[in-house]
Amino acid sequence: MAKEPQSTDWPDLPLSEWADTCATLHLWTQVVGKIRLAHAPIINHWWQVTLYVTSRGLTTSPIPYGSRCFQIDFDFIAHKLEIRTSDGAITAIPLIARSVADFYAEVMGRLRELGLETRIWTMPVEIPDAIPFDQDRDHASYDPEYAHRFWRILLQADRVCTRFRSQFLGKVSPVHFFWGSFDLAVTRFSGRTAPRVTSQSPNLGARVMNEAYSHEVSSCGFWPGNGGFGQAAFYSYAYPEPAGFAGAAIRPVGASYGRGLGEFILPYDSVRRAQAPDEHLMDFLESTYDAAAGLGQWDRAALERPDQRSQGRSPSGI
Repeated sequence: MAKEPQSTDWPDLPLSEWADTCATLHLWTQVVGKIRLAHAPIINHWWQVTLYVTSRGLTTSPIPYGSRCFQIDFDFIAHKLEIRTSDGAITAIPLIARSVADFYAEVMGRLRELGLETRIWTMPVEIPDAIPFDQDRDHASYDPEYAHRFWRILLQADRVCTRFRSQFLGKVSPVHFFWGSFDLAVTRFSGRTAPRVTSQSPNLGARVMNEAYSHEVSSCGFWPGNGGFGQAAFYSYAYPEPAGFAGAAIRPVGASYGRGLGEFILPYDSVRRAQAPDEHLMDFLESTYDAAAGLGQWDRAALERPDQRSQGRSPSGI
């Protein structure tokens, strides 16, 4: 039997080994994301609330606060949360095993000390049977090794998804991290409006979903598999889903349509074990988009770069 390729770039991430940390970290990112939500002016599809992958973890990017701004960064190398202000102040909170309630109280206290008084709705979103942040002492785990591995995967997924994003000339989202669903995503738009969303998610109003899916999309990304799925995976879906999408032939071998999820799934381990992980993942992203755009009759000549396989090369002279 061939030896499985090993790479610290694409580390093993069995959900069973870090499920408690994953659940706690999900809630911590919601606290931080809701702080951004409290201050940032609305942008289409709620893009103003997301987090972004950095060379050390995840960041809010600058958040406006009057004439000042601040940002909050998860550092999964030094395992700390940093709050930095535009007037030079810095404060750090160690990322250690602590309850969501304690994390929430500490973050809010540090913001007050910095003159950044903030109020948020303390109910988590997109999580069934949620407990308000200030009352949650059930989730209190933090394994630094697995938090670091998760970030290492986000770093690679962000890199490949950015390459995939570069091939599209139409409206396309940033590659960003949604703290509600706890996934990294990038979304392409056909330019056409979409029907109103009828599905529901815990503690998430219909207006949120309708803003998110106001226009026709092909969306893909990475998800650690929490919420009952049980394994890390890359995903791709279309909204509205065109006829025949679920039965479309996609690549690579091992990818399949999850009817309970309504999207194509490529197990993360399939990518991690591939001889060329980048190309394995790109094959999935490109073939599932081909299915969405082809079956959905997108104006592909207007929306795509002439050379879809350019890999982001710059034009000569630049």
